Amino acid sequence: MILTLTINPAIDRTVTVDKLVFEDRAYILDRAESAGGRGINASHVIHAFGGKTLALLTSGGEAGQRMEQSLAGMGFPFQAVHVGSESRINLTISDKQGLTVKLNEVGAPLEAAELRAIRDLVEALLGKARWLMICGSMQPGVPPHFYCELIELAKSHGVKTLLDTDGEALQHALEAKPSVISPNQPEAERLLGRALLTRNQFLEAVNRIRAMGPESVILKLGSRGAIGLSAEGAVFEALPPRVDVVCPIGSGDALAAAFVWSIDKGKTFAESLRWGVAAGTATAALPGIHFPTLRQTRAIYKQVEVRPAG
Repeated sequence: MILTLTINPAIDRTVTVDKLVFEDRAYILDRAESAGGRGINASHVIHAFGGKTLALLTSGGEAGQRMEQSLAGMGFPFQAVHVGSESRINLTISDKQGLTVKLNEVGAPLEAAELRAIRDLVEALLGKARWLMICGSMQPGVPPHFYCELIELAKSHGVKTLLDTDGEALQHALEAKPSVISPNQPEAERLLGRALLTRNQFLEAVNRIRAMGPESVILKLGSRGAIGLSAEGAVFEALPPRVDVVCPIGSGDALAAAFVWSIDKGKTFAESLRWGVAAGTATAALPGIHFPTLRQTRAIYKQVEVRPAG
């Protein structure tokens, strides 16, 4: 089983408009609301691909109740740690040309007892898992080493980890040497303290990041695909086909999920990177925050080029 953990999930409100421009009106064409967060999105993709997954999350207040109602209709199992603070509500606005604005709440602090409950839940389930995907931001006040503790806990149970986060949480968690980290370009830039603009800089970045502790690195580059550095030191570049981007939100989550789904099935690092980029690309071609089926992803997979790099 692939466990996903989202300690700071949200209700994702999505509004689709005809055009996004400054100082002019836009007309709303569609609106939707669903449970969201990087780990929840990852479980959605893994389930759609026929994988076995369990989504772990926090849930609080009326927003948390609505989030759980949404999750109940998604088809995959979940377990929630109920907390005292209200769950987040995020807003995404996108237009027909693919321009997107995403506005996220930071989330409300968690109590020490609530963090212990999250840790205990993860520990109780690790015996049934092969992978733990630790996804998304942490609420203000959560100790920055919390993800580090979870990675070490997973290691003690022989469970591999993928870390998909940002900022202090990412910096501290690298010390625990996760199996894979999957930063996007802005996250990698913040981690390294420098801009990444060229292919050579991307290649240098994955090597520098791997030197910080993780076994493997996947640098997510949006429409330019991804660069992956395996535990064996091989570097691969995955180049997607051109598609009409409708809404890129969630593409990185789909990439990470498809990568873990594939590698858990025994596929190679390069082939799993190809599946990841295919899933991310297929997601970007869908309206709103929606995720592709395995069939939709396979059609893109056939067009993704993976080649050695470096």
